[in-house]
Amino acid sequence: MDNKDTSAEADERKRQRIRLARLEADMAYFQARLELLGEPNSNNRAAQRKVFGLLHKTVATKILKVKRRFAELN
Repeated sequence: MDNKDTSAEADERKRQRIRLARLEADMAYFQARLELLGEPNSNNRAAQRKVFGLLHKTVATKILKVKRRFAELN
């Protein structure tokens, strides 16, 4: 039974590492989009900056949650 528990824990750690990597990639994408948008000189750019800013913030929150969960698994 111990072996199954260890295997399940290892699988969960692997899933959390993959999830964290995906979230960090999303974060990099949103940061790049914000940089490329530059200053909002139109309503469209202002809206894009707002959306990407909110997405960036949301992903950052998710990353913190995953890191906390990952810390609990170790």
